[in-house]
Amino acid sequence: MNDLDTFDLRSVADGLPDAWSSFLLGRVGSTGVKVLRMDGRPLEPETHDTAEALLVLDGTLRLTAGGVERDVRAGEVYVVPGGVEHAVRHGSRGTLVIVEQLPN
Repeated sequence: MNDLDTFDLRSVADGLPDAWSSFLLGRVGSTGVKVLRMDGRPLEPETHDTAEALLVLDGTLRLTAGGVERDVRAGEVYVVPGGVEHAVRHGSRGTLVIVEQLPN
């Protein structure tokens, strides 16, 4: 990206070739910080062994987690606990930052 390790998150997300294809901005220990663009399509349910934080920069993430529907709006963060099934619902649009444990 650049030599200073600073990122314009919206520009990075907008420049990705595919929505829902995340870009790893960097690592903090074994944790990864990723950004992606949401385009309104739903995603299949998934479960991870560890928690992940979902920070919405702009737009809305329409999420079902643990069987509960919730909307996460710009400036809000939702932490999905490890082992909880979650899925993105139709209509999620905007820029999303994901903080999650990465494989070794």
